[in-house]
Amino acid sequence: MGAGAKHRFVFVDRLLATLVHLRHGATHDVLACWFGVDRSTITRAIGEIRPLLAERGCSISPGVRLRTLAEVIYHLGASGQTGIIDGTEIRVRRPAGGRKDRDTFISGKNEQNAVKTMVLTDQNGRVLFCSPARPGSCADITHARQSGLVKLLVDGPAVEILADAGYQGLGAQTGGRVVTPPHRKFKKNAPDWYEEMHERQRKAHSSRRIRVEHGIAHLKNWRALARHLGRREHMSDTVQAVASLLS
Repeated sequence: MGAGAKHRFVFVDRLLATLVHLRHGATHDVLACWFGVDRSTITRAIGEIRPLLAERGCSISPGVRLRTLAEVIYHLGASGQTGIIDGTEIRVRRPAGGRKDRDTFISGKNEQNAVKTMVLTDQNGRVLFCSPARPGSCADITHARQSGLVKLLVDGPAVEILADAGYQGLGAQTGGRVVTPPHRKFKKNAPDWYEEMHERQRKAHSSRRIRVEHGIAHLKNWRALARHLGRREHMSDTVQAVASLLS
């Protein structure tokens, strides 16, 4: 009894199990049945492969990958492209009662338990970077500052970054490199000519910025990011792993 070769869960199988889990949300029990191994083997394999995928970064050409926000900013500057940023929320399980940080995961936008990541795409909507996840209560502009975006834009190459109204204020801090929708100068009784001009400028900005939504939509096609049922501390690796697979 027990003699003979043991079944080995080879790297290709571990990678495939991880991809199926991220793309379709298959549980560890289902994957264990599929591959004919113990559930703990699947859990260990996903725990090993997911960080490796997250570290790959996003491919922009054969053999060239962008792994950090600094590399993305310098790539945009060198290629003369415009970047687009936006925050997206991913629902997570409600933290256990009694936790001191329980309320920090409640999103003010959707009033649900979530984590938030900042997505940066090029002008065509191609995902170049996903930031580490933050609790859902973190404001978009705070998230951008914590990621080091302001310092990179001030000290780095001249890059135009399009953003929505949630990032208003970064333009002044970055010398105008972050472009947000135009402010309304008239809150009441605005002249007709001003309303027309403001609406035209707003639509022009929105039509350029909308491509980041396309990039986020591709991310959310992966079930692991539609709603995350695993550990919240794994969320950063999960979103960055999916981003690397889309490039």
